Amino acid sequence: MVRNAYKNAPLHLEKIGKRTTVEEIPTLLELSEYHLAEFAELAAIGQHSKATLRQWRSSQRKLKEFISFEFKCSDLLLSEIEFSFAQKLFRYLTIKRLKKLKAAAANKQIKNAKKLLNLAEANGWLLKNPIEKYRCKGDEAEIPPLEMEEVGAIWKKKIDILRLDKVRDAFVFQCFTGFAYQDIYALTPQHIKKHGVERERWLVNKERGKTKVTEMVPVLPIVDEIIDKYKDDPYCRFKNSLLPVNSNAKYNTYLKELADICGIGRELNTHLACHTFADIMLNVLEFPLEDVSKMLGHKSIRTTQRYARVKKRRIGNRMNAVKGLLFQADGQLKDF
Repeated sequence: MVRNAYKNAPLHLEKIGKRTTVEEIPTLLELSEYHLAEFAELAAIGQHSKATLRQWRSSQRKLKEFISFEFKCSDLLLSEIEFSFAQKLFRYLTIKRLKKLKAAAANKQIKNAKKLLNLAEANGWLLKNPIEKYRCKGDEAEIPPLEMEEVGAIWKKKIDILRLDKVRDAFVFQCFTGFAYQDIYALTPQHIKKHGVERERWLVNKERGKTKVTEMVPVLPIVDEIIDKYKDDPYCRFKNSLLPVNSNAKYNTYLKELADICGIGRELNTHLACHTFADIMLNVLEFPLEDVSKMLGHKSIRTTQRYARVKKRRIGNRMNAVKGLLFQADGQLKDF
């Protein structure tokens, strides 16, 4: 038991005949395979997103790369993992790897490794998670949204290349709905619902792909125009979809071309579109944060706070609207 505690292995011993042996413990990659198999079963019945399943498979591939690079072997025993594992993994992903990741993406991989080791701890294969106390820095890195002038430039740009025209429409659609790529890919005419006395049109997705939380947003005029544009599109009619959306890889590739021809001095991606929607709702239209969170289908307002930062313009507008409660027209404080 002392030896097992030293090796961070379970203390329980199982007697087999006259021998005493430790319960069979998976290696790190076997643990990853075990987790993937369970996750795939749940994804097959709709309990998990297939996109998230693909991300876990990608994480497994990166773990294999890292183990081969750092430890010069094909796998690791769980008892061999120390706190420095997380530090080395971060350094490999951001510095040593041929296709380097940004800090936020590398931290996501470390969080996935933490989840695997928490699973091992829960099953009694580890006494404690050796990297549990590792803190991922830079998690709150702010992603500046597009300004309305930039969104307008993308929308009004005359584009003669059909594939880029369709990608532009899908991106602008995201900027004014906040729907993620996998959600706009799966949208059908049945997702349009009418609410209220005036029978206003809303886009309602009862299970957002990532969180399984309902996301709903009123159909703004620009969104209505895009939907109407593709109502008779052959692809949309065949697939019963609202938009002719490309595969994720092609979509992001075409968005890079779109940024160039529209003169946007930064990379466009689907995640940026969601941040832009949150910024428009919070700072331009001045919706409360709780409403923005509901529209985005977030489980927690803390997630929404990472998407939408309050800007000085919003504070200034609110101050100008209410300062008359305290001050007279000449700037003198009122008598109370």
